[in-house]
Order: sequence, then structure tokens, then C-alpha cells
Amino acid sequence: MKLKEKILTAAKETISIEAKAIANLENVIDHEFASAVEQIYKSKGRVILTGIGKSAIIATKIVATLNSTGTPAIFMHAADAIHGDLGTIQKDDVVICISKSGNSPEIKVLVPYIKDFQNLLIGITADKDSFLGKESDFVLNSFVEKEACPNNLAPTTSTTAQMVIGDALAICLLKLKGFSRKDFAKYHPGGSLGKKLYLRVSDITAQNLKPQVTPETSVTDAIIEISEKMLGVTAVVENNKIIGIITDGDIRRMLKNNTNFKDLKAIDIMSPKPKTIEQDSLAVDALELLEANKISQLLAVENNTYAGVVHIHNLIREGIL
Repeated sequence: MKLKEKILTAAKETISIEAKAIANLENVIDHEFASAVEQIYKSKGRVILTGIGKSAIIATKIVATLNSTGTPAIFMHAADAIHGDLGTIQKDDVVICISKSGNSPEIKVLVPYIKDFQNLLIGITADKDSFLGKESDFVLNSFVEKEACPNNLAPTTSTTAQMVIGDALAICLLKLKGFSRKDFAKYHPGGSLGKKLYLRVSDITAQNLKPQVTPETSVTDAIIEISEKMLGVTAVVENNKIIGIITDGDIRRMLKNNTNFKDLKAIDIMSPKPKTIEQDSLAVDALELLEANKISQLLAVENNTYAGVVHIHNLIREGIL
């Protein structure tokens, strides 16, 4: 077998093994999962995630997901916990402990202390009969038939299953809390994701010039307006209301059909009833409208009056597209 074929075969086998394991989680998830989510939802405290080795890494990811979706969470490394970090756990906190075997030495040392604190303990383990499984108030079954590792040793499928269970927990809690796009935006103000959630059309139009002509404006002056404002478009406005739009495409079509356009006016070549969007709409909504209609510009309105132009290049620069 050639090297590239060998690589592709191994990659596809890994994906196939993990995909089957994730699909099987639907068969093992039960009312105990629902009860655990309910207890977290009703809790007045935070969620403390702990684990050892690869499970600890998964725990940090679940913490990040919970925090970003409205459920306060903290990571506590199982090995550090018994050397002072147990102070992280407060009275009303719910502790989630992740361990594939449920029998790791660090877990066996840590769990009794958590029980002494009388905090609710949720175990995520592949073995419900393990030490962790038996000591937990609720057990979330992360059983997988085998690891993607050909030696069935390196945590691969098992850690993927743990992560999926964490995602399921977070999404269930998100839905119970009614966590909205506006709430999400509060926790994600940076980067392109943040911009998709808070950047508005008014933020875009403020960056641009505001091309506009009247219905009686000559085509020559309309071309000059389009050229000077550098957006490839001008609104045709009457009494501050949009009655049409002239684009570069309209100009090209006019030139193709008219050798003499000296007497033509904006109203003669404009496209009536152009697509518009409200100033307070999200920029990502403007993108959806542009893509749905296969156009490059939108006219923005505020209180039914012309407010400016959104160009697809604005959205590209902002990282929305």
C-alpha cells in the first residue's frame, strides 16, 4: 500500500470508529443524565470539573463551553486538588469528575474528600461499576467499545465521548436557561464570532459615504456620484425616501443600450423597490440578505428614511464573511 493510501485509510478508520462510538451514546444516555442536568440547573453554585491526564484536558474544554453558554464553571486538576486546590469547591457547587476507568489512584483519593464536603458528585466514566461510578450521585455513561488507537491504549474515542457528553450537558443547560443570541454576545465580544453577534448595520453604514441622487438627476451626475462615493451604487431618493437604486450593472446595461444618454435621468435607468435593511439589524443578517439575493450592496433605512449603504466588502473586512 502506498504511503498516502495508508495515511488516508488510518484517518478514515479513526473517524469511523469515533463516529460509531458517538452515535452509540444515544443508546446509553438515560434519565440519570436528565436528573444530573436538572440538579445543575437548580444549583445555586458553580460547576467544578475535575480529572486527571487526558480527561483533565477534556474537563478544561467543558469548562470553557459551560462558561460561554451561561453556566459558571471552574476547572480543578485532580492531582492538585489534594494539595490545596480543594478550597476551590464551595458549599453549593456541583462537582463533575471525569475518568474513563473510574479507578485512577488520584480519583480514588479525591472522591472521598468531595463526599465529605457533601457536594453533589457527577461522574463521567466508561465503567459504571468503577470506584467513581459507585461513589457518584449521578453517573453519565461514556462507554466506548474501543479506542481508535490500534493498540486500544491511547485515549482517543473515549475522550471524544467525554467531550460530547460535556457538550450535551452545556446545550441542555443553555436551553433550560433560555440563553439567547444576545446573552451569547455578552460572553463573546471579540473576534469574528463576537462581531457576528453584536456588529450592526449602523456600524457599517457609519464607515461609508452616503451616495444619493434624486429622480431628476442626470445620468452623468449619477455616474459621478457612484464613482466619488466608491460603493458601486447610489440610492435614488425623493423626500428622503428610497424609490430606487442605480448600480454599476445598471450603468453598464444603459451604456450597452444607449449610445446617447445625455438626456437620460436617474429615474430612467434605476431599479425600483431595491432590497433594504434596517439600521439596527445585525450585520450578519445583512450578509444573509446579500447572499440570498446574490447582490453586493444593500440600502439601509431608519424610520423608513434612507440611512446609507452596506457593501459586501465591508462584511469581508469585518470578518463577518
